[in-house]
Amino acid sequence: MQWADTYISGVGAFLPRTVVSVEKAVAKGWYPAEEAELHNLAGAAVAGDVPAPEMALHAAQSALKRSGRAAADLDLLLYASTWHQGPDGWPPHSYLQRHLVGGDVLATEIRQGCNGMFIALELAAGYLDGAPGRQAALLVASDNYGTPLMDRWRMGPGYIGGDAASALVLTREGGFARLTSVCTTTVAEAEELHRGSEPLFPPGVTVGRRMSFAARNEQFRQQVMPKGEATAALFNIQRALMEVVERALDESGIEARDLTRVAFMNYSEEIVEQRCMAMLDLPMSRSTWDHGRTIGHCGASDQVLSLDHLLMTGQLGPGDHMLMLGTGPGVTVSSAVIKIIDTPQWA
Repeated sequence: MQWADTYISGVGAFLPRTVVSVEKAVAKGWYPAEEAELHNLAGAAVAGDVPAPEMALHAAQSALKRSGRAAADLDLLLYASTWHQGPDGWPPHSYLQRHLVGGDVLATEIRQGCNGMFIALELAAGYLDGAPGRQAALLVASDNYGTPLMDRWRMGPGYIGGDAASALVLTREGGFARLTSVCTTTVAEAEELHRGSEPLFPPGVTVGRRMSFAARNEQFRQQVMPKGEATAALFNIQRALMEVVERALDESGIEARDLTRVAFMNYSEEIVEQRCMAMLDLPMSRSTWDHGRTIGHCGASDQVLSLDHLLMTGQLGPGDHMLMLGTGPGVTVSSAVIKIIDTPQWA
């Protein structure tokens, strides 16, 4: 959807100081050597016992401070997550309400997998546009995968899991960047891709079943669907990627060649190149893979972490356009285009 007068005024990121290298993971037997050679990933950010909501709080504090706004200016808080955040039955956004924004802000959690921030962008933009006087929304994503039922080194095909948090402040009254378009579609026929043959009940986590998207993907290809149907579903995902990108670029009034940088998910080199950059007919040098390969796939935070990195290293400036692109279970496919208006003081 095309948006006018919707801006980003603050970005926050929390990355743990500890990054475990792929070389160490291979030496320890955590990560297969053949996978390391094939995917050319460098490492994963590891938060240890730092809770995801605590990381989210740090990222949110940074984004709010950089935006120059007070917590009292916020009208909405959206918290995106892909993995367990704390005690079951407890909403993690309430932690940020207590320690940062207060209880008068409408707040909720978004469980849209790795596309959570895209959904948050679209919902927040619509919410701010829905009534006079609404000023700003805080969007947060956070995950810590270092739990017994998750193996970050074998999480999924072509990626390893990194721990991190990210945050954006979205406003109607100006910022360093303008959100020009956010688009999402769902490839419903591929719903089983992230479910595999695992039963719906009882939920796996309640019986101590480990979570592996790699195993579920393989089940999908080998057991769940006939080969032809599975191939068609995977083709439709790639076609949906192309469609949401074309729509976002069209709504933004630019073409792929006008993009300064492209932030896909922090996947392997061949996946980023084949599924994303080749589709855009752009070189890998315009991707954010060089940064993403060092920290791992950080759930719903990948694209915002890339934005923060590009700003802090001076790789985006006024007039530049950035495309964010991602997929999530469902299968949802999302894209967003932002235009840098000014270099923020904190960059």
